[in-house]
Amino acid sequence: MPNFASTLKDEILRLARKEVRREVEGLKKASAQYRSDIAALKRRVDALEKARARTEKKADQAGSSKGDEEAATIRFSAKGLASQRKRLGLSATEMGLLLGVSAQTVYNWEAGKSRPRKQQLSAVAALRKMGKRQIAAALAQPPAE
Repeated sequence: MPNFASTLKDEILRLARKEVRREVEGLKKASAQYRSDIAALKRRVDALEKARARTEKKADQAGSSKGDEEAATIRFSAKGLASQRKRLGLSATEMGLLLGVSAQTVYNWEAGKSRPRKQQLSAVAALRKMGKRQIAAALAQPPAE
């Protein structure tokens, strides 16, 4: 015959489990709802970021159409850049300082491994119009910060 104490202990455990299960059930439902809300918010954020990117892209296209026309008229040739640098007697480092890029970038442009961006292309075009004296003066000036 079971002991009264062990029967009481079993009954207390059963009731405690029942109470805990009831409390945890509410927490599980709340947790599932929170996860669902978070997922919906993430989807909304993604949609808004995509819409913002599309809007920015349209604004850039509308605003830079004039800059595109100007940049489209500037021609670039890797051989032309190399010959211009040699004609002016500049090292790649000096040429990079004038254009605002590194010497390695100048080497990559001359090798045809990469092309200058629009802003850099404008600087290359401006450099074409400069003579040796103007370039020497520009190199003598401390860089603007």
